[in-house]
Amino acid sequence: MTATPLLITFGLYLLVMVGIGVWAWWRTRSFDDYILGGRSLGSVVTALSAGASDMSGWLLMGLPGALYIGGASEAWIAIGLVIGAWANWKYVAGPLRVYTERTRNALTLPDYFTHRFEDHAKLLRVFSATVILVFFAIYCASGIVAGARLFESVFGLPYAEAIWWGAAATILYTLIGGFLAVSWTDTVQATLMIFALILVPVMVVIGSGGIDASLALIGEASPAKLDPFNGGALGFVGIVSLLAWGLGYVGQPHILARFMAADSLKTIPMARRIGMTWMVLCLGGAMAVGFFANAYFAVHPEHLGPVAANSERVFIQLSTVLFNPWVAGVLLSAILAAIMSTLSCQLLVCSSALTEDFYKGFVRPQAGQGELVWFGRAMVAAVALLAIWIARDPDSKVLGLVAYAWAGFGAAFGPVVILSLFWGRMTRNGALAGMVAGAATVILWKELIVAGGHSSLYEIVPGFIAAAIAIVVVSRFGSGPSEAMRERHDGVRATLRAEGY
Repeated sequence: MTATPLLITFGLYLLVMVGIGVWAWWRTRSFDDYILGGRSLGSVVTALSAGASDMSGWLLMGLPGALYIGGASEAWIAIGLVIGAWANWKYVAGPLRVYTERTRNALTLPDYFTHRFEDHAKLLRVFSATVILVFFAIYCASGIVAGARLFESVFGLPYAEAIWWGAAATILYTLIGGFLAVSWTDTVQATLMIFALILVPVMVVIGSGGIDASLALIGEASPAKLDPFNGGALGFVGIVSLLAWGLGYVGQPHILARFMAADSLKTIPMARRIGMTWMVLCLGGAMAVGFFANAYFAVHPEHLGPVAANSERVFIQLSTVLFNPWVAGVLLSAILAAIMSTLSCQLLVCSSALTEDFYKGFVRPQAGQGELVWFGRAMVAAVALLAIWIARDPDSKVLGLVAYAWAGFGAAFGPVVILSLFWGRMTRNGALAGMVAGAATVILWKELIVAGGHSSLYEIVPGFIAAAIAIVVVSRFGSGPSEAMRERHDGVRATLRAEGY
């Protein structure tokens, strides 16, 4: 592919993103602004920012690659994600927005847990912030890998060099502009992503001779790819594991932060409708790209080379062979957009945990707003360097890294968030037991059970169950919540009922 159009397209795109970061710089006056944008996001920005921060590089690389290899059976992931995302918007977004404001205007999940359960010993703050740092380091590494794959494939750079180019711009505008820059750029990036994921699958199907011809080609080459049960090979455990991706939504700090930053409770319903429409279209497009690529490469085997070497390059390869260099540059910028949107908010959440929950919480409780903003920026750079170090292995897979981190957050935080919003009897010790049980179960299941070949069940399932049981048991058999906790919980529930929740 001609390099000049790509360089110009990528360059213009990156300039716009950094320009938004500089603009956000002038709007950032306090640490609240830097971390949550002063709780000022409207429906459209809340919806698209939540969607873009969720759908990382795996949407245009990992998911199409999975559909290309596994066929229709991999669609269960998308079904689980849609159900989970809808439930998260419907039942968690509004209550969390209200509850965090009434728990001393909590800016982070650890902050919310600390004040929700009156944890004067700050055990919840320390452990939840530690979970965020551990699993987000892995999650950020997946974004770094995806960016490196993009620059490696498009510009022919060696992996060790591509990894720095892929991370540089994201780090820059996140470091400068904070939450406002991340949210505004997410809106631009979400628009670019949906454009690419509608256009590319349409052209793939046309290039394969139409839908009927494409399905016939796939059925002739590999009939099992047309079967959502993979010819019976997927099985019950496989379907449950794929659907269980939806459980992870209620525990993702970078998505929950968007709910916390909405300008009011009334913003949420419209944001849900916008966000879910965007998500369904994007997931459908990504799956169609990977699935129908089987037909396209059957007709055009001369273009298969890079995809045969790495299935996660399927969107990149189709964009370069189906379109002229200028259009391809825009489409490949969509991959960069997906990577940058998620990586930026993950870096920001890690920064907020280190700044709000460790630095301000233990080292400098009286730190001023300017000091906290600058320390937060330093932590963005530090976490980014750690993620680059984790991603240094050129054989790393984007989807594998995402799956591990997604399960860790879903199990450690998901049950705690849900029960903290809806169950007034929950206690500090119950919350702590749930986090420990969820995180530990995910790690042990992944490293001992799955790695040992004893089960293929996705680790989020046993982790989520273990956490929920631990919360209920420890809360029931320990001393109950204080009167102030009960009154605050009842007040939040009354407000939500009045608003129709």
